[in-house]
Amino acid sequence: MQLTLLKAKIHRVTVTQAEQHYEGSVAIDGRLLDIAGIREYEQVHVWNVDNGERFVTYAIRAEEGSGTISVNGAAALRVQPGHLLIIAAWAQVDAAAAAEFQPTLVYVDAHNRMTHSNRSIPKQAA
Repeated sequence: MQLTLLKAKIHRVTVTQAEQHYEGSVAIDGRLLDIAGIREYEQVHVWNVDNGERFVTYAIRAEEGSGTISVNGAAALRVQPGHLLIIAAWAQVDAAAAAEFQPTLVYVDAHNRMTHSNRSIPKQAA
């Protein structure tokens, strides 16, 4: 059996651009893509923290170290510059390997520069 597990998450990035008429979907600072292990053209789920919008698209590479998070095409109608997003990628993992599987979690500052990363999410308190 295959399970779909969280592969990577870039947590609370700030939208820098929303380009409705640009080809491509979500341009992400190349350094963040590399750290998270998200490949260019890989499917990603995007969750807008500010308005609750959710959509599925694909990642394209923006200039390394630029801090760029540009939502493009029709998805640009679901965000505004300054909105906070969570960008997640998924992996198909054999059930036998699932117990050992850990995602890559990347956290950023207000300028979309990595502050730290982790391999697990802390348990939620009651």
